[in-house]
Amino acid sequence: MSLDTEIREQLAAIGRAADEEEIDLAGGALWLARAARPHVNAEPYRRHLETLVSETRLYAGPPPHALPLRLEALRSVLTRRFGYGGDDQVFTEIDAANLMHVIDSRRGLPVVLGVIILHVARSLGWAAAGLDFPGRFLIRIEEGQRRAVLDPLRGLVELTPADLRALLKSVLGPAAELTPELFRPMANRAILARVQNNIKLRHIRAGRLEEALGTIETLMLVTPEQSSLWREAGLVHARLQQFREAIEALEAFLERDASRGSHHHVAVLIERLRRASRGEA
Repeated sequence: MSLDTEIREQLAAIGRAADEEEIDLAGGALWLARAARPHVNAEPYRRHLETLVSETRLYAGPPPHALPLRLEALRSVLTRRFGYGGDDQVFTEIDAANLMHVIDSRRGLPVVLGVIILHVARSLGWAAAGLDFPGRFLIRIEEGQRRAVLDPLRGLVELTPADLRALLKSVLGPAAELTPELFRPMANRAILARVQNNIKLRHIRAGRLEEALGTIETLMLVTPEQSSLWREAGLVHARLQQFREAIEALEAFLERDASRGSHHHVAVLIERLRRASRGEA
């Protein structure tokens, strides 16, 4: 996929950001959405996001905002008034990971719904974080020492410890238990990468390898320190029999990867690709 110059530059700027606070989460998600829809005007989507902020601010009224009021304002505006949510079907829909489509349809993957929720909450000065919980991206809203963990997919319902334990065990098995590590906030860059990884995996599973390569390209721009992306790109190029591109990507992986755990296997693959490019068996 050949990215529009402006889109490429904006995504590369995210990749260069040294401080997570420099990364505009919703803005970055819109640039990623535009990578798949380069001819769509993003301004109506930006205005809609700000409408969500202003409507939630109006509902909440003047501060201070106690935690129950914050939760009620988010539910009232995002879920009841604008109809944001989802169901199990969204996990099979590739557009459910595109912020523009989610705004159009009001349905999406938990992580994309989470981008919208985080944008609204943080714009109002509320402490909010995305949680990379096994099996489901969740949102945590805080006020002082009080906090609530919410499910973006199910109408921002608050999850109890019993709910979280059941979700965890449904994914990792009956022996799994809740630990503090499961509740560490995700950085903005990691959230954007999770959005694109959802798209990449769906393309690969459907055999849409060219589209998968395009998604990997956007990930390389946003998370340039993730050396494994060059290995993934090389493997996809190899499956497409694009031998020169595969060799270049795999060599770039070897230059970037410090772990060296898979270097021997990659070097062997590069040699096989060189022979294949020469028509040798």
